[in-house]
Parts: sequence; structure tokens; C-alpha cells
Amino acid sequence: MNSAQADAYLRRIGAERPAGPTADVLRELHVRHLRTVPFENLSIHLGEEIVLEEERLLDKVVGARRGGFCYELNGAFAALLTKLGFEVTLLAGRVFQEDGRPGIPYDHLALRVRTAGGGDWLADVGFGAHSHFPLALAEAGEQGDPGGTFQVVEAGVRTGGEETSGEGAGECGDLDVLRDGKPQYRLEVRPRELGDFVTGAWWHSTSPVSHFGRSLVCSRLTEDGGRITLSGRRLTVTAPDGGKEVTELGTDEEVLTAYRERFGFRLGRVPEVRGS
Repeated sequence: MNSAQADAYLRRIGAERPAGPTADVLRELHVRHLRTVPFENLSIHLGEEIVLEEERLLDKVVGARRGGFCYELNGAFAALLTKLGFEVTLLAGRVFQEDGRPGIPYDHLALRVRTAGGGDWLADVGFGAHSHFPLALAEAGEQGDPGGTFQVVEAGVRTGGEETSGEGAGECGDLDVLRDGKPQYRLEVRPRELGDFVTGAWWHSTSPVSHFGRSLVCSRLTEDGGRITLSGRRLTVTAPDGGKEVTELGTDEEVLTAYRERFGFRLGRVPEVRGS
């Protein structure tokens, strides 16, 4: 990423060029990213190729003002943070399923970010509804956030010291990320490269088992800490207190207008769930 691309990215998320790679700067960039760049899987259903290369990600997120899912959003954000002087490490994660088991390898991409002064943070702008701000990796206790109460703990250890075993137990050094006491995903601490996640992105884009292939989603944080989500033709506005306003959009034009006015990008046609 060159300086002009970094400046364009900062304009995309409504941020000024920071003076240095501090924790406060990381917090500001993180929440601005969540408010402006949507978590969305529309490429899967529009027949668009997902390419995990820096230039292609910047073309999509900055040039086309689109969003993406974890590999794209955290991949692009990593490039920006690195250009701004942060020390960034890509981490592979496995998202916990409803039955409590972790998903496929390279199921998720998150970031370990080291700021000036040596603090290590978990940054994740690609998980949908999650923490609004980065989480301190060295803090095993509860961390309050507008998105909930979070913990980053040794894999297999739950709130109160309860442990899991068998398939749910992690390898030495793995970390579990909990939200309101419920495990969200398991992180390996070994550094990864963006290309390592190609198989995971392909699986989520093509497998009939992946939830990304079975549904449409486009969602972002709102300025007041709520959320706006367009799932197919259902537009849901969630207030910070959890109250919801749901609108069923009847026409293609209403759907396309919602993408344009609510999420800031134009589509040539309404995406439909693959195979529907």
C-alpha cells in the first residue's frame, strides 16, 4: 500500500492521517471501520470472485466502497494499519458452532496489533456483531465494550475456570474469545500470511454447508452504537438498547436503494441466494 492508497482508505472510513500508531488511534480506526465498511457476503451471490490479494481488496473496499467478510475486511485493515506504522500479525481462527465445536481450519481471520509502547490488541472488523473496540490480549479478565462483555482466555477455559475437553480443547497457546460468557471463536497464535486463508475463503464461498452460501447479509455499526442489517429483502435497524425496527422491501428498486443509501455502494442487480 502506498501513501495515496492509505489516504484514500482513511477518507473511506472518515479518519484523518494519525500522528502515530497508538492505542487510541487504533480504537478510533477500528470503530470508524465498523461504522463505514459493511460486513457482507454479496460477492458470493453475485458471482464475483473473491481474491485475497492486497490490491484487489483495496479495489473492492476503497475503490468500489464495498465491504466483505473476515478475510477481506481484516486483510484490508491489516494493510492500512501496517502502512500507518502498527505491527500487525494475521491470526487464524475457528468459529464455534451451535454444538460447541470449532469450525474448519482458517475459518476466520483476525489481527494481533502491537501499538507504540508495546501493547498487544485483538483487532477484528470482520466478524459482524462483535466488539466495537480492540480487545487487550494481555487482559484475561472481563473487558467491557458497547458490543458486550468480552474475555480473551486460554483455549478450553471458560468463565469461572471451567474447562472443556476432547475436540473443544485447544492446542497449547490457543486463545478463546468469549462474548457475554459464550465462546465466539478460537485463535491460533502462530503468525499467518493472507494467502494461507485462500482455502477457507473458497470453502465459505462454495460449500453448501457454509452459512455464507445459504443466506445474504450486509451489516454495519451505526453512529449511535446500534446496527443496520439488510438480509435479502429484510431491513433491520437495531437500536443500542436492542429494540428493532424491521421493514420488508417489496421491490428490487427498494433493495438497491437501501444498499445505496444505507451502505454507500451501488449494485447493478439485486443479489439472490445462490441456487434459489
